[in-house]
Amino acid sequence: MIKTPYDDTTTAAEVVQGVDLAGRRAIVTGGASGIGIETARALACAGAAVTIAVRNLEAGEAAAADIARTTGRDDVTVGRVDLADLSTIDAFVAAWTGPLHILVNNAGVMDTPHGTTKQGWETQFGTNHMGHFALAVGLHDALREAGDARIVSVSSSGHASSPVVFDDLFFARRPYDPGLAYGQSKTANSLFAVEATRRWAADGITANALMPGGIWTPLQRHWSPEKRRAAEEQARGAEEAGMFRMKSPEQGAATSVFLAVSPLVAGVGGRYFEDCNEAPVVARIAGVHGVMPHALDPDDARRLWDVSEELLAEARAAG
Repeated sequence: MIKTPYDDTTTAAEVVQGVDLAGRRAIVTGGASGIGIETARALACAGAAVTIAVRNLEAGEAAAADIARTTGRDDVTVGRVDLADLSTIDAFVAAWTGPLHILVNNAGVMDTPHGTTKQGWETQFGTNHMGHFALAVGLHDALREAGDARIVSVSSSGHASSPVVFDDLFFARRPYDPGLAYGQSKTANSLFAVEATRRWAADGITANALMPGGIWTPLQRHWSPEKRRAAEEQARGAEEAGMFRMKSPEQGAATSVFLAVSPLVAGVGGRYFEDCNEAPVVARIAGVHGVMPHALDPDDARRLWDVSEELLAEARAAG
């Protein structure tokens, strides 16, 4: 278990203090808002050349300008990636040249109504897992060129609600449940880190997953007002009971940045972190803490990778 001096109050800016990322290149998906923009800001502040990969270029340009204003750096670039549309991922990958040292798979959707991506995959699994899987696989050569690349996979304590249901990934034979679909996708984010490390460690590439904490961000945009009020009330009760504390976006970005830059996790991969510390494996999530065994299962991780490769091949063959 990796233990650090950091905790749930640590900010991304505190994590990068004393870290020099000059000459290193990073991509942050969903870097225009929430914890994504704070992740990108901290990496840029430490000297990295950051590319914000976003669906909305206008929002991305505004975020890049904000980061430039607060860090004094003018080399934050923006690229279009819609994780629900494989063609945009392939175009982004094709345009990338040179090494990539840090890939933060941060973007995501939560509790969406039932729908599908351009490739016909259930929206949450297709966006949160398959989109990032395609991006990482496409950028493998750039990551290998870096020699010591890190992939950061933003998961969630929501993984506890569902393992990856291999015989019904897209809810074709069971009633669609937004929470179960989200949980499955977040389990997939963790399993990706497990298998990416197993397959790619020899290339100098490691991957870790994380729970950023409870943060109010645009991620909750699909909630009804009633659900939002209930969640806020539940969060207040949990905080009063000492189960966890809600975080600011700057605090929520800390664990992503920690996994991207800290020497404490150099060469470490296939693990799940929270509050900048490795999370314990638990039989039941307490509040938002701990990781369930199914999110780190090596057999499921291998199976998911194989299935994901098959889905990509089928999608490309279908045009």
